[in-house]
Amino acid sequence: MSEALLGGRAFLEGPRWREGALYLSDMHGHEVLKLSPNGDVEVIASVEGRPSGLGWLPDGDMLIVSMTDRKLLRRTPDGTIALHADLSGHVPKRINDTVVDAQGRAYIGNFGFDFEDGEAPVGTTLNRVDPDGSVHTVAEDLMFPNGMVITPDGKTLIVGESWGLCLTAFDIDRQGDLSNRRVWAQLQDRRTPDGICLDEAGGVWIASPITKEFLRVEEGGVITDIIPAGRQAIACMLGGEDGKTLFMLSSESTHYEACRDLMSAQVTTTTVEHAGAGWP
Repeated sequence: MSEALLGGRAFLEGPRWREGALYLSDMHGHEVLKLSPNGDVEVIASVEGRPSGLGWLPDGDMLIVSMTDRKLLRRTPDGTIALHADLSGHVPKRINDTVVDAQGRAYIGNFGFDFEDGEAPVGTTLNRVDPDGSVHTVAEDLMFPNGMVITPDGKTLIVGESWGLCLTAFDIDRQGDLSNRRVWAQLQDRRTPDGICLDEAGGVWIASPITKEFLRVEEGGVITDIIPAGRQAIACMLGGEDGKTLFMLSSESTHYEACRDLMSAQVTTTTVEHAGAGWP
């Protein structure tokens, strides 16, 4: 059974478990939050460009995706926020989720098209931002690259292609370049992967907004678990004391004005069999 941990927010995205707390973005509320296991909330950053994916550099600085201005921000432990990288010259539309590896390399997806304005879906790039802030295109022709995970050995990146209805895997070399693209799991029945997380048994938990459920899938596409959300499932993250708490983010809408009117975004939790693994 799911338990409510947080409610009354605009639109929650990018959950990350770190050092005993859940960090997440209220994208349409323009805030980055720190959420304790007992539900206490602290606003740790304000981001006018709408925050999304989060991660950390090896020195402890936090990276924050600023979507609409296509920038990656860097927040130091004292709360100072500065520009880490500008991706506006590399991607055509909003940037979105990210995963940051052990070396501090951030892989960042982008929309590729404006689905809210009715633009037709087109393939787009996946970009890597190195610790020095340099931007590199590492893959092309992905259909709305969204949530991403990296396996514990640091050798495989799995990315959810929302409009491709699949999880796509790449090998990662020592420089952070990608190769050996392959379908890790093909999804069906309008299951569009949004935020995802990885567990220690190698399964990937997926938030599926259209079908309003969280589901666990194994390589090859076998679905082992389904948790109905009753509303749009946006993102998920494994954490908690033993790593087996699944934090599930959901909302009644995704549209900016509607979300700010409804304030329906929430975090619920449930306990699952396998603990989280890898990055994020």
